[in-house]
Amino acid sequence: MADQHAPDPPGDETDEAVRAGETTLALRDLVVITGFSGAGKSTAMAAFEDEGYFCVDNLPSEMIGSLVELFAHEGSKVAYAAIVSDLRAGSYFQGLSAVLDRLQELGVNHRVLFLEASEEALQTRYKETRRRHPLSPDGSVHEGIAREREALAPLRARADHVIDTTGLTAAQLRRKLSDAMLPTHTPGRLAVTFESFGFKYGAARDPDLMLDVRFLPNPHYEPALRPLTGLDPRVVDFIDRDGSLTRFYDLLHPLIDYLLPQYLAEGKSHLVVAVGCTGGRHRSVAIAQHLAQRYAPAPEYVVQVIHRDAERPT
Repeated sequence: MADQHAPDPPGDETDEAVRAGETTLALRDLVVITGFSGAGKSTAMAAFEDEGYFCVDNLPSEMIGSLVELFAHEGSKVAYAAIVSDLRAGSYFQGLSAVLDRLQELGVNHRVLFLEASEEALQTRYKETRRRHPLSPDGSVHEGIAREREALAPLRARADHVIDTTGLTAAQLRRKLSDAMLPTHTPGRLAVTFESFGFKYGAARDPDLMLDVRFLPNPHYEPALRPLTGLDPRVVDFIDRDGSLTRFYDLLHPLIDYLLPQYLAEGKSHLVVAVGCTGGRHRSVAIAQHLAQRYAPAPEYVVQVIHRDAERPT
């Protein structure tokens, strides 16, 4: 099994080598991403790409060795790479275990990331995207998943990291990958996600801080405001009609102002602040958006906002 520890951040050693006039760099980290179709491999690849990895999608397993040889050629500056290899490659995928054995023999620093999800979650994702399963193009998704599970079992057993993406948003998956596998090359910055959600659809998944704002005036009961979201100024004005939103911010801002630097000083790299109201459409959206806009200009934070339930039918 490959070394499970994350390598040094991409960029540092590359920059030093370039300054020293070197033209060839050893491949320091090769991540092979595999797993179930629909489990989030594209999102995972994007996360590695954002961290400076050279990424290749849907690569037949037999070509992985050839690609590694190219990285070793004089002039190649690829020190970090991520490759997605899965059952879309058909018969070419069958040799992936042998390829991993060969990488181990050659001493290539590599890790295997396996992504999975519950059958219900996979079926829902196929239904939403209207895709056909690669192992059952003319049959049911259920049959394809069953065949895929059998074919992937040996790879799951030898994976360095297994992540179950059931119920995870793309942002939450990226966070898990960052914590487990990706050494950030932007030290000293805190990635903050402000997420709005509706309690009626279930609480936010694994937040660091959760705010329940159901005590504020609810625009849902105003027919003209019901189809709008908390991104509309008219909704914000209604929530603050008696000044309760302003008073809430007067108390909330000092708390968040205090907490974010504390988390940053403690060495935390990612923080999720979840804001919940009844339906996740009005109050929570307005507040999460407000907080994102307030803290986005700060250079020490990388801010993202997610509105999980804002587009659900009223």
